[in-house]
Amino acid sequence: MLLAIDVGNTNIRIGVFNDDDLIGSWKIMTNTTKTSDEFGLFITSALMHQNVEKSCISDVIISSVVSSLIHVLKNSIIRYFNVIPLIVGPGVNTGITVNDQNLVEIGYDQICDIAACYNLYGGPAIVINFGTVTTYNFVTDKGFLDFSVTSPGIRICSDALWKKSVQLPDFQIKKSTRNLDKNHIISMQEEISYGYIGQVQYIIDKIIEETGLNNVKIVVTGICAKFIVSEIKHIDFYDTKLTLKGLRIIFEINSSGKSTSMPL
Repeated sequence: MLLAIDVGNTNIRIGVFNDDDLIGSWKIMTNTTKTSDEFGLFITSALMHQNVEKSCISDVIISSVVSSLIHVLKNSIIRYFNVIPLIVGPGVNTGITVNDQNLVEIGYDQICDIAACYNLYGGPAIVINFGTVTTYNFVTDKGFLDFSVTSPGIRICSDALWKKSVQLPDFQIKKSTRNLDKNHIISMQEEISYGYIGQVQYIIDKIIEETGLNNVKIVVTGICAKFIVSEIKHIDFYDTKLTLKGLRIIFEINSSGKSTSMPL
């Protein structure tokens, strides 16, 4: 079985694959103070809850946008699973073509999203990940990352409204349910959502306009997508596990240099 770990700015997502099937996934908050033992104990406990023995894990792949956790997680996997993990980074074949400028500017989680999108849904496509930040990546029908756009995530926008406006109360983001409301809190929740929906739709329309294509697929993922995905026009695929699936695909592409069990 393959263990896939995606370290984001806010959350760490962990998935276990039996061949192509994602049989279990978990999410914990990203915490740079955790030790390799804490990560190892959590992962083994999560696997046990899924009735998966740690001895069943033959391969591991890790993607991280938090560089300080790569070494910690690598040591954790080596100690608890006796496996050297494949780390997504320079020299790893992702199955997509990225120019040097884009490679410097985008995170490896986005690379995983693009790889999954291209292999599962095809191109041309706009891959949108609604996470801490919202990323838009356009991949061609040849698997080339043409350009990338990044904007503040919806949570960042709501936090900024609350923190920069002293008299406004804190509030939670909720899915839009109606146009306007006389209640102040509900009104803020609604207008954050509607304003963000407008921004997203505009960026999608501009990207499509720039490409000059009329067959562009829209593929969406990310923890914050649930708040607005139903309001965005022309979404073709909403895949909550896209990044983990991308890790599996990248691992398979690199299977000749895959992680190997260490001698005891």
